Amino acid sequence: MTYKQIKWTILFIPTITVGLWEYVRHQFLLPYISMDLGNWLTPLIVYLVSVTLLNKLFHMLERIRRELEQERTAKFALEARENLAKELHDGIAQSLFLLSVKIDRLEKSDEQQSQLQEIYNIRKTVHEVNRYVRQAISNLRYEDTAVKLMNLNEALDVEVQKIAKEVYVDIDVFWELQDEMLTPKEKVELLACIREAVLNIEKHANASKGWVQGEGDKQNWRVTIKDNGQGFEGNPFQLTDRYGLNIMKERAEEMNWELKLIRDNHHTHIMISKRENEVGCEVNHKMNI
Repeated sequence: MTYKQIKWTILFIPTITVGLWEYVRHQFLLPYISMDLGNWLTPLIVYLVSVTLLNKLFHMLERIRRELEQERTAKFALEARENLAKELHDGIAQSLFLLSVKIDRLEKSDEQQSQLQEIYNIRKTVHEVNRYVRQAISNLRYEDTAVKLMNLNEALDVEVQKIAKEVYVDIDVFWELQDEMLTPKEKVELLACIREAVLNIEKHANASKGWVQGEGDKQNWRVTIKDNGQGFEGNPFQLTDRYGLNIMKERAEEMNWELKLIRDNHHTHIMISKRENEVGCEVNHKMNI
């Protein structure tokens, strides 16, 4: 029953009860029940109906009212999150983008060499803050409804699928790593690393195909991002313009994960893994001969 129907039912039941009782009493029970006894029985019958049928209806009314209040509160919270996300996007994110453009111009100036290290530090900071802001915007807009709609075991898989669809390269996802095997902090950092690796496939690899695979358990797991692109020379982590890779490396070091970047069999592999008794971050480099 709806909220309105319950209210009208509560209003009508006592009236109908008294009307039916009085009709039965005067038509059929007058020879057996005196007028005084009938007058005493009328409020008693109304009371019995109230504590049985009406009491249940009042509980239903309270439950519906609580649900409406919860929906209203959730709606207000969602609107507030959406407004905050819009403010972040229109304010901080746009300002960071403009600052990034100015740094690009500064890098091309005649005094580039003397200011290169300072430019690199500024660019790295801007790149990282911009990534955090965009992730905050995404979480503000979608996290609340996504958590309600998705099964917890599917949440991480769905997020990886979404990342794969953000780029124009065809990315296949093979995901067996269950959501409960990672802490909330690990999920955030791992998804950030996967997003950076996938974006690198689109921006730098000139690849036509990519793969993302996650497997393992809570103590030992591995995530591999692979592509068939042009590969790399030397150690890309030492290049000053690879801000995303260096941020990925720092994330892995902070989480005590092992990070490997390998070129093998005409494919580039970025492997992020966790081993129960291993700490630190290792970068291995192999060239396919």
